[in-house]
Parts: sequence; C-alpha cells; structure tokens
Amino acid sequence: MIVHHREGAGCYGHNGADDVALDAALVARALPGTPVRLQWNREDELGWAPFAPAMLIEVEAKVAADGSLLGWRQDIYGNGHLSRPGFAAQPSLLAASQLATPFAVPPALNPPHAGGGGADRNAVPAYATGGLSVQVHRWLEMPLRTSSLRALGAMANVLAIESVMDELALSAGRDPVEYRLAHLADPRGRAVIEAVVAMADAVPRVPHEGIGRGLAFARYKGSGAWCAIIAEIEAEAEVRVRHLWIAADAGEVVNPEGAAHQIEGGAVQAVSFALKEAVTFDARSITSNGWEAYPILRFSEVPAVRVQLMPRAEQPPLGVGECATGPTVAAIANAIHDALGVRVRSLPFTADAIAASIA
Repeated sequence: MIVHHREGAGCYGHNGADDVALDAALVARALPGTPVRLQWNREDELGWAPFAPAMLIEVEAKVAADGSLLGWRQDIYGNGHLSRPGFAAQPSLLAASQLATPFAVPPALNPPHAGGGGADRNAVPAYATGGLSVQVHRWLEMPLRTSSLRALGAMANVLAIESVMDELALSAGRDPVEYRLAHLADPRGRAVIEAVVAMADAVPRVPHEGIGRGLAFARYKGSGAWCAIIAEIEAEAEVRVRHLWIAADAGEVVNPEGAAHQIEGGAVQAVSFALKEAVTFDARSITSNGWEAYPILRFSEVPAVRVQLMPRAEQPPLGVGECATGPTVAAIANAIHDALGVRVRSLPFTADAIAASIA
C-alpha cells in the first residue's frame, strides 16, 4: 500500500486526522489495486472528531476576617484529556469501534502532572493559600469521545481560580489587584500583574452602563510563561470584548514579534471559546455540526489587543502558545461581573448563560 499524505486544516489539540487515515486504510484494503481518496467534510469534522471533555470544578476557600486566605480546596470532575492513538492499550480511532468485530472505545487518559497534566493543568493556584487540597475525579463513562483542546484543563481551572480570587477580594472590600499581590510572592508573577495594570490604566475608563474590566493571571502549567490579562467588555444584547491588555514573561524571547503574535492568537481564540463555542448533541448525534450551530468569533468581533513582553534576556526561554487561554477567559468573566454585577460560571458566556446566572 502506498500512502500519499495531503495537508489539511491544523488544530490546537486533537482533530479527526488520525481517524481519516484509518478510514482511508480500511477502504483501500477493501478495494485492492484501486486508488482511494478519502476526505472528511466540515460536517464530518465537527460531528465526529474528539471533543474537549466537560469539566465541573468546585472551589472552597477559607479566609481570615480581613479576607486573607487560610485554606483552599479544589475538586475537578470530568473525562480524560488525551485519546491520541498510541497512548492507550486499545486503539482509540473512530473506525475501530465501528468494525464488524468492534474494539471498545477506551476512556480518555489524563496526562501525568509532571508532563503538564490534563484535568489538573493549572489547578494549583499560584497564590499563597495556606492549606491546599487539589483532587481530580476522573469519569470513565463518556457520552462523547473526548481528547485534547488547546490548554487542556488550564482554561477551566484558571477560570475557577481567578473568579474565586475576585469574589474573595470583593467580599473582603479589597481591590482585586491588591488582593492578588498580597497573596503572590513570586516576583515575576507580580511584575506581569503590575505591568498589565499600567497598560490598561493608560487608557482611561469611560463610565458607561454595561462596560466593565476584569483581571486574571496564571503561570501556564505552573512552569511555563507568566501571563496577566485585563479585558474590557461591553454587555448589551450579547457580550462583546472591546480590548485585551496582555503582559507576559516568557524568559528570553528570540523572536519578539512571533511571540507576541502567538499570544495574541491564543487570546483571540480564547475570546471565541468564552463567548461563542459549545458542542450540542442529542441522543442520536452531534447537532452542532455546522458553522450556524457552532459559531466562532468573526473578524468584526475581534477585540483590540496589546501585548507587552517582559524583558528577561537573562532567563531561559519559555513557550507562549497557550499561556493566554485561561487568563483571557477568566478576565472576561471578571469583566462581566464588573459590568453587570453577575457572576457567570458556565461557558460560553452567552446571553442565555447570563440570564440563567441572574435567575
């Protein structure tokens, strides 16, 4: 058998490319001597490729009278974040489960914490929390095939942590920036927060109903780039992100323009995750298998983005491709609360989700 590979659309995570390859091999085996071209269309891709696992995160914080953290418990529930072929003992390709003698679909795995983690990625707060407990509860039954989406569990974990940090600051009557800095000893983390605050403060806030700003911060995987983001949103019939200010510390940066583009691209994609994207399904099939049912951010909806890289020529270089995902989503959530006084805890932040939070 001779295989000619043709490049298709890329992805940040796990798409259907491996499944298409097995489909082609099976068809070619059934038609010996006949050239076979097999190509999934957009509906196939949106309806049959693996999906990011749903995640449910519970956070319980214990605080002193002034709001200072004394303890933190975080429980994470969901399916695994890895089902690429070759990692499990059984094949995890789609067609393998549809053969005359089918293979069972193995439950998705969770990458080990030492490799960045899956559901637990960025689940350990960067802040001084006092006592700390982080537990992952992995669901082995999967209504849908799940695998990797950009940043894996970091998006949901950073959203949970940074939302709670904002809530704790506000309940204690403290400024969210001051509250974070009071619990953050890491000088490089403090520096990116202070830098992004200065960036946003350079653009005066215009008091207006429905407009808010929110801050979020994380160090990706706890070992990668530091990233702090302030989002400015406008909430009318739907939420629109107007501005993103981003400060990042990636150590020595060899190509500053390329690094800034990577951070900006990751942040814009995270805006789409936060405001638009959701897989829907019924008892028979995926129902979000077209762009009308699965909308993504349009060019006309892309916010103004400014990225500042911290000068760290003396430090080892770090990757930047996914450091903005979690902080972007969390900053938008905190900005919605600033604008509307509503804490939205479900993605995406649609008008229906906001209305449900109000109710």
